[in-house]
Amino acid sequence: MPASLVIGAQWGDEGKGKIIDVIAQKADFVIRYHGGNNAGHTIINQYGKFAMHLVPSGIFHKNTIGIIANGTVLDLDVLVSEIEILKKAGVNLKNRLLISPRCHLIMPYHPILDKVYETAKGKGKTGTTGRGIGPVYADKVSYNGIRLSDLADKKVFQEKLKVQLEVKNKILKALGEKQLLQKKIEDKLFVLFERIKPFVLEPYPVLQNALQKKKLLLFEGAQGVFLDNDWGTYPFATASTTLSGGITAGAGVAPKHIARVIGVVKAYTTRVGDGPFPTELLDKTGERLREKGGEFGATTGRPRRCGWLDTAILRFASAINGFTDIAITKLDILDGFDEIKICTGYTLNGKIVDYFDGDTSFFAKVKPVYKTMKGWKKKVAGITHYEDLPKEAKTYISEIEKLTGIKVSYVSTGAKRHEIITR
Repeated sequence: MPASLVIGAQWGDEGKGKIIDVIAQKADFVIRYHGGNNAGHTIINQYGKFAMHLVPSGIFHKNTIGIIANGTVLDLDVLVSEIEILKKAGVNLKNRLLISPRCHLIMPYHPILDKVYETAKGKGKTGTTGRGIGPVYADKVSYNGIRLSDLADKKVFQEKLKVQLEVKNKILKALGEKQLLQKKIEDKLFVLFERIKPFVLEPYPVLQNALQKKKLLLFEGAQGVFLDNDWGTYPFATASTTLSGGITAGAGVAPKHIARVIGVVKAYTTRVGDGPFPTELLDKTGERLREKGGEFGATTGRPRRCGWLDTAILRFASAINGFTDIAITKLDILDGFDEIKICTGYTLNGKIVDYFDGDTSFFAKVKPVYKTMKGWKKKVAGITHYEDLPKEAKTYISEIEKLTGIKVSYVSTGAKRHEIITR
């Protein structure tokens, strides 16, 4: 298969980093194509434990080339720091990391604007990560963006920055923030650019050539389906397209090349920030899932909201993205529960409804319909063969396949790379 895509099938934090790390062992290229450092993919391998925010998670495999494609937005501070961490850990990046010059830059004013907008919304805040992701994408689509390629020509960069500061400083002043100095921004970003300059190269011809030669490409999705700017629980969403179709705009690769779309699903459901969450558990069971699963954001550290697995949204996610496979993560966290519930659908005012029947306000009112299943007492942590799973765990997986209509090809039974079942 020339290309595969791994995307989150819930609200992010599904464990995509682990699945990408496993599949990337056979990949020639791993590509990030949207989002920014609001992503946090946790990887545990022989090098140590890493929270990857911008560099593709497959970079740890010595024969794999990592690409940060044009749809990704870059905070150069974070990118340089991540590169240095990888180098210190012994990961060789020479000729193994390519960064598109078309990537838009998260400028110093973007995180500030992100935070003051959230504060101004009061009770209507959307719960952003505060990383400046929304404002940088807003600038991108309103023709006010500054791209990585602009830093290659100091005069061009200075002229564009001057225009933006004339606008942004007026907004900052109006919102009670300090105005930013152009010289200070220039000096910092020119230094950071020099540190990543060896990696900056247009990846389009590289990827097209790889496709012609039948090389194996793995696309690494960030966030999750229900944070998509169009089809997610807007406005409690992210700024980019998180769906499978986003690879064309975000990486310059046609959909026909994607032979496999793997939806990553946590064995239960979590969400960070505000927004509707039908299966959320505001009780001891929800707290048990949070503590046992270590449910705190890799990017923000914020505690995640926890609830039972929702297969109603998984059916929608599968249909709109064309899932060919499902990867279940954190099955081991459900060890020891007497019973486990699965949401099979929704009702509203006594009628059966679906996710797509209304907007976010509608979705906030739906009531989950549950099927109760027997839990398992044997630990599944570290199991690598499907036949070794407890009968109840296999029944749970079979039920997910039945309710979604998609095969479960991977089952993660722990945080480490080898703690996985491949079916």
